[in-house]
Amino acid sequence: MTKADVARRAPGLWRWRELLPLRDDAYATSLGETMTPIAPLAHAGSAAGISGLFLKDEGELPTGSFKARGAAIGVSRAKELGVTAFAMPTNGNAGVAWSVYAARAGMRAFIAMPRGAPHEHRADCAAAGAEVELIDGLISDAGKRVAEVIALRKIYDASTLKEPYRIEGKKTMGFEIALQYGWDVPDVIVYPCGGGVGLIGIDKALRELRGLQWIGERLPRMVAVQAAGCAPIVRAWEAGARESAFWEDARTVAFGINVPKAIGDFLVLDAIRSTGGCAIAVDDDAIAAAQARLARDDGAHVCLEGAATFAAAARLRGSGWIREGERVLLINTGIPRNP
Repeated sequence: MTKADVARRAPGLWRWRELLPLRDDAYATSLGETMTPIAPLAHAGSAAGISGLFLKDEGELPTGSFKARGAAIGVSRAKELGVTAFAMPTNGNAGVAWSVYAARAGMRAFIAMPRGAPHEHRADCAAAGAEVELIDGLISDAGKRVAEVIALRKIYDASTLKEPYRIEGKKTMGFEIALQYGWDVPDVIVYPCGGGVGLIGIDKALRELRGLQWIGERLPRMVAVQAAGCAPIVRAWEAGARESAFWEDARTVAFGINVPKAIGDFLVLDAIRSTGGCAIAVDDDAIAAAQARLARDDGAHVCLEGAATFAAAARLRGSGWIREGERVLLINTGIPRNP
């Protein structure tokens, strides 16, 4: 496998076949995933003082979010291992992706999600044939219910980082970023962080490419963005802690990052610290304003979680943390959803 081999292949997740965990291609489950675009944000970037501002739009994937990456690889490998049914908690997008890919693979899915999750997410999971249970509380409460169901039914636990393959799908974001930057990397990657698997995956991918000597030694500074109403990783980063503490009364309009305690928080903190990055919280008003500005100034139709990255980047540029002339990549994790 060489850089030239990759460049010649169809622009989907499976172009990275040798760097993925599936043993037998017969089990590959796909809905036609493609490489998501990176586009400049010239007007919004100018307003924020960031001349090299770009957006990678994961809303172009099947099911409308970056969660399709983890589901495609996670479901494929689970099918290869003989899994016929699984359970997982979700704030929405992951549940939709895993439900749809489960249907494609002939698996049964049990999805527990907070009652406050967007109605579209519930409907999409059910439409794909998943068993959906609404939970009073947060995703942490949904996780407790999933643990009960797994113990009772003896089925596969597809919860975030309770299995090792979802992250292998997410790391394809990092592979794509390196390819799209001409086997280089941006100076800063700004990521909306709930469970943080996408950020961990990008960091893992770039370290693998560095190990292959496909990119240089320099890695981008990773920024974890959270909402002011739910910022456990930001609090841990500021305190110099190894992991986060549970965030009480978590709430934000950006529902996808409303995660009061990420199981992989220590991996997120490791990634931002080892790259010289940071964690930052932005409030809901700033997130909503950023979403409106990106649409108005550059025609970028982003979800609230993705908009949080622009609000964070503008603040980091204002403080001087992002320097003049640096190339900054925002990750939009999906399409906007109605409450």
